Amino acid sequence: MSTGNGQTTPPPATSATATVIKPTDLRGILKYVPRFQGQIFVIAIDGSIVADENISNLLVDIAVLRSLGIKVVIVHGIGHQIVELSTSRNIPITNTDGIGITDAATLDLAIRASSRVAHALIEGLTQNALKCATTNAVRALPMGIIRGVDLQFTGKVERIDRDFLGELIERQIVPVVSPIGFSPDGRPLRVNSDLLAAELAEALHATKVIYLAPQEGLEIDGKVRREISVEAVRKILSEHPEQIAEASRSKAEHAVKAIETGTPRVHILDGRVFDGLLNEVFSNDGVGSLVYGNDYQQIRKARKSDVRLISNLTRAAVRREELLYRTQQAIEKNIDQFYVFEVDENIIACVTLYFYPGKPLVAEVGSLYVMPFYHNRGIGKKMVEYACMMAKERGAQDVIALSTQNFGFFTNVCGFEEATKEILPESRLKLYEDSGRNAKVLVKHLG
Repeated sequence: MSTGNGQTTPPPATSATATVIKPTDLRGILKYVPRFQGQIFVIAIDGSIVADENISNLLVDIAVLRSLGIKVVIVHGIGHQIVELSTSRNIPITNTDGIGITDAATLDLAIRASSRVAHALIEGLTQNALKCATTNAVRALPMGIIRGVDLQFTGKVERIDRDFLGELIERQIVPVVSPIGFSPDGRPLRVNSDLLAAELAEALHATKVIYLAPQEGLEIDGKVRREISVEAVRKILSEHPEQIAEASRSKAEHAVKAIETGTPRVHILDGRVFDGLLNEVFSNDGVGSLVYGNDYQQIRKARKSDVRLISNLTRAAVRREELLYRTQQAIEKNIDQFYVFEVDENIIACVTLYFYPGKPLVAEVGSLYVMPFYHNRGIGKKMVEYACMMAKERGAQDVIALSTQNFGFFTNVCGFEEATKEILPESRLKLYEDSGRNAKVLVKHLG
């Protein structure tokens, strides 16, 4: 995802896979540094990824994030290791993921597995010259009896010791948080690591949760979705949860939780892909799935009741010939193309997204306007990004924009490239030539 991450399908998952951006490609990385510097990323590593041969490369990637001023908290899973211990010791277990019943024998294996995984991570982080520490920062309570079933030693997070973790982070120490919480009387409890990552992100006001899993991304109806809104994920989980692959379902549920509690973006990607973490964070394309939420919560589809407000909003831009004149009747007729940005229930920006008849792979962004008082706050960029995301969700591969005065904004800020008018569909080309505006033709490839 990616900062916004219009993503392309990655090559097969293997630690030997070549990738788009190399750690040494500073031009590809440094342009994102001002955006992320000083922010907190919660990186959740599945137990199977800790056991994978790519883990050493992942820890190098984490060292790169730290060197660029990004604060990192690691939370790890232990399901893979619990199964290994169960098999080698011939001890039956009641669950591996910390969701169902955790009996005493399973808890004992979970504690041993957690110690083994934490040691492996600390060893790898130390090899990369990073200070790190395991903590007892997770306070937990027993889940208790759910629908008549006693879950025994399965726990739920009561609170995160934010001050403790914050002090470690400020001292340049990477906290390594295990899925074992502690009750008020000091008893250990097994906690689901996907849930724990979301709880940590909420407590620490993280800007990203990054799930490193043994799956390519969030699989819905047999296909990995590169970008999807939290509203869409929530609706699928509520109405058709079976559409989400079972291996992805827990992360989908906790991505929704993380975003609902204030984390803007959640990434789900294959931790076995070489350089995958860096490509996900430091490229427009990325390699996994992005679930996005809060960045765009003030944007909504326009309604018929907005017609007069949109007309009034864009009037000044029409006078300056930045936008084409549209009557209120024309705006109302095409209201389904408009998106608006609200502040305190007042519309302060708008944009349109138009699909050409018979050309489902191409969309056009237009009528972008932001009230002058709100300039230089990133709202225009956010509107264009959102329109591009909506276009991609509907199957578009390219987005076109026409501009007479603001083409520098589209190319320098939004990632568009100048093109010739010949890329316009025939019907749009005729309108373009008839208008006589000689606007710059710009295109963004969504992949």
